[in-house]
Formats: sequence, structure tokens, C-alpha cells
Amino acid sequence: MKKKIFRKIEEKAERQQSATPIAEADEYGSSEPYRLAHVVKFERNATVYRSFDFSRWYGVGIDDITSACQEQICRFLNKQDSNVSIATVISYCRSGLRTFLDFIASHRSRENRNLAASDINRNIINGYLKYLKEKGLSKVGQRTKYNAIKSVLVALCKRGIIEDSQTGDGSLFPRVPFTNINRAFPVIQPLTENEKIRFANAVRRAVAPIWNDDVSINTHLLACALIVVALHTGRNTTPLLEMTRDCLHDHPKPGRKFLVLWKRRGYNTSKVVLRSSKAPEEERPTTFAVRNNIDSLINRILYLTSDIAEKAPPHLRNRMWVCLSGASHNAGTIVGLSTSNLHKSFARIIEESGLTDTSGLPLRVNISRLRKKFGNRIYEILNGDIAATAAALGNTPKITGDNYLAPDENSKMNWRFMGELLVSELLSNTIGASYKDTPTGKCNNSTPEEYQSEQAGATCMQFINCVRCKHYAVTADDLYKLFSFYFRVYKEREHANKKLWAKTLGHIPRLIDKFIISEGLKRGLFKKEEIDKARERARTCPHPFWATDLLPSLEIIS
Repeated sequence: MKKKIFRKIEEKAERQQSATPIAEADEYGSSEPYRLAHVVKFERNATVYRSFDFSRWYGVGIDDITSACQEQICRFLNKQDSNVSIATVISYCRSGLRTFLDFIASHRSRENRNLAASDINRNIINGYLKYLKEKGLSKVGQRTKYNAIKSVLVALCKRGIIEDSQTGDGSLFPRVPFTNINRAFPVIQPLTENEKIRFANAVRRAVAPIWNDDVSINTHLLACALIVVALHTGRNTTPLLEMTRDCLHDHPKPGRKFLVLWKRRGYNTSKVVLRSSKAPEEERPTTFAVRNNIDSLINRILYLTSDIAEKAPPHLRNRMWVCLSGASHNAGTIVGLSTSNLHKSFARIIEESGLTDTSGLPLRVNISRLRKKFGNRIYEILNGDIAATAAALGNTPKITGDNYLAPDENSKMNWRFMGELLVSELLSNTIGASYKDTPTGKCNNSTPEEYQSEQAGATCMQFINCVRCKHYAVTADDLYKLFSFYFRVYKEREHANKKLWAKTLGHIPRLIDKFIISEGLKRGLFKKEEIDKARERARTCPHPFWATDLLPSLEIIS
């Protein structure tokens, strides 16, 4: 019987072998015949780094550890153990391995013996943490380097090269190496409305030359255009940098376009609806309005970079943000935008426009602050609908609430009021009893003397006077009862004298419409849909208290 050949496995082995070349010998004279080449090459990526050299850590007594780490890096690049991006692997090398291998080399000098991967234990990890602290790094910097090397060591543990019991004192990694680390992170606040307006005006001036007929496209103009897109779409940096030339898709509604971006981490697309300009290129205005012409701006960039994209290398051919480099070391080379280009353009816009914050310091703006401002604006427009805001940002409601939304002035006032109210209720042992339900809404004092004239301390039954009482409150849940009362008052016109009704009841519908419903809509306390639904329900099926005619007239309870 003929032996079956698994071609896919053989092809994968050949790719791995070609991706990890071996070196017969090295300059340090190591006797290890199958050790990998010292330099690991990186493919094109968002960073400026294209290789990492391990040669400085060979021949100093830690060859086994260096070789294991380098092999693990190659496995990461070949997507064998974890599907991480090239930029992440570069951070493992530059932020983690470089410092860790320096520490291992110094530790070997103290031990006066060669170290192998099996020698890495909890004592070495504790010594590395102490080494980071002695270097004078901040807690955030220490954690960054520690997390980078931990990702490599965890992969080695899974492969059985390093032992880790994962429990108790024998665990390789301490459970909480950096206590209270989150307090060390400065919370990035969204731009204020004034800062956003001033920055938007500055970006509009910076990107205006892109509409000139004789414009020469460069990385700064492209970066300014990308910042405009970020300002009005709230997308993250990497999806914006990797925008493709077919990012605009048709929308079912006329005058709209879909901006489709790829999210690598979530393996999904992100869609943003843009207003579309249907005028042809030659008929479009020469001035650019930031608010509504994102679609026009994207089409303008595609038009200006079409010839460059055709001549670009394969990895940039479908990218939107491409141009000829103006740097002296690679002038004339076709390049794509990078994060460093964005940082320089942000700084240039701030410097040229003289933008400052409330402290008089240069305004700090980045994609994260623009995204936070976008999220808070959506949250405000949607009257506090966190689920819809999360959908607009492409996150879960928890992530949106924890990391993007900032309290506004109304929120601070409401929380202060709630705090004072809670303290008052705790001191008086009346927690939860501030407001009592009534047939018209809620009341925080059911025994007032303002409209109760019969007996002091008796429960108030003057529901006709609720709408002008200072103790009266209405929530969205009370709209059904309120409108039931509203329609019952109008029903009284059929039975009461016209002048008497106008004198005693006529003010009630007016107060409800003008000072309850209108104010509730203005302040965002009620939604139009809730009001319409409650009004129609009360009209067809009133609240039981106001539905029957057991009382001959409302005058009895007035």
C-alpha cells in the first residue's frame, strides 16, 4: 500500500526552515552547530525597525538562554505560538529581551558559571524586577519591560523549555509585581469643546493647501488629512493608517457612504457613515469644510496619490496614505504614513497655531484624545445611550463606560445631589424613602402644609395642586400616570362650568406641557419616544386611578 504524503505539513516545515536560517559557526566560536543566525529580520511594519541583533549576548555564557529567546521570537514571527503583530514582536525584543538579557549576562558574571534556560526561576525573575527598579525607571516603564519579557518566557514555559509550577511560591512569576500601578497612569481626558473648536480650525488651515491645483503631496499634508478623518470618525490609529484605496462603499441611503476600516486585533471591519458629495472632481469647491466633507477629502487624497500608488511596492500598493519621501536619506522613495509622522504633524500644528491649554502650556492632542471627544459627543447626542455609543466606537458598553466617557457638569451636579441626599437619608434612617408614589408622579413630602389645610400632619390628597408644588417630581416611569391625569382634567370640561374649569383646572394642562414635558425634553430627562408612547397609552387605556368615574367631579379632591 502506497504511503500517504501530507503535503501541507511538509510545506509548512519547509517554510519554517526557510524562515529560520541556521549558522554553522559564529564570531564567538560557539560549538553549537544548529544555532540560529544572530540577526532576526522583520518584514515591513508600522515601526521604523527592520531587524534585531542578538549577537552581543552570544559568547558571554548565556548562549542557551539567548538562543531560546531568539528561536521564540522567530516562532512568533511565523505565527506558530501566538498570532501577534510584527510591531508587538519588535516591542518584545526592544523593550523586553534587550534589558532582560543584559541582566542575565550580569547575573552570570556573579554566578561565575554558564547559565541555561533551565536555570531561569523565581529568584531570577525577582532579581530582574529589582534590577529594573534600580535603573531608575518609573513604575509604568518597569511594567512595560516586565510584560514584554513575560510574554516570551510564558511561551517558553508552554513549550517545556522553562519550568513553571504556576501555583504557590514555586510560580515563576509573582502574582502582583506592581501594586497600585494603575494610579501611576495619567488619565487622558477628552478635549474640551473650546479646545476641539480651536484645534479643528487649526487643522482646517493646515489641510487647506491640499485643494490647490498645484499642490505637492507630502507626509505632513497626508497626516493632516488623516487627523481630520480621525477628528470626525473617532477611529483608532492603526485602522486609519492602514486605510485601503477601496475604503469607501455605497450606502443604501442616497447621499451617504460607508467608510470601512479593518481592525486587526478584532479580525473585523469597522463601518462609519459619511455624508457623500456627488459632485465630480472638477466641480467641487476649492475650499474645504471640515464638518461635512470627509468623503470629498478622501476622494481628493485618492485622486492625488493614484499615480504614486501604481508605482508603490506591493505592501503599499493598496494603501491610501502614500507619497514620495522628502527625507534626505531616502528622497524620492515611496513611503506610507507612520505613527512618527502623525506625532510630528500634531506638534507642528500646535506650534504653528500657538494652541495652549488652560494652564498656558502647549495643547496636547493625539488620536486617543480625539477618539474620546468623539465618544463623549456621541453619548451627549444620544442622551446617555451607552449601548449605542459603544456601537459607534466599536467597543463593548463596559469598555466605553470605563475608558472613554468623562463626566460632564450635569453629571457632577447629579452625583453631588445624590451624595447629599444619601447622607441625609442615612442620618435620618430613611434611605430609599425620599420620594413616595402618588397618582400623578412622586412626592418627597406627603404631609405638607402648603396645600393641606384640614389637619396638620395628615397625608396630602391635594393631587390637583401637585403640578405647582415644590415637593412634586416626575420621572420617565411616571409619564403614564401624568398623562392619564392630563386627559382626565380635559374630560372635566364636559361636565364643569366653562369659567369654573378655566379658573380651577385650566392651568394644569398648560403647566404639564410647558414646565414638565418641554423642560424634560430640553434637559434630556425624557425621550420623545417615551413621551409619545405614554401619551397614547394614557389616551386609550388610562391609569386606574383616573380611569373610572367613581368620583362625580375632581372638585372633591381639590
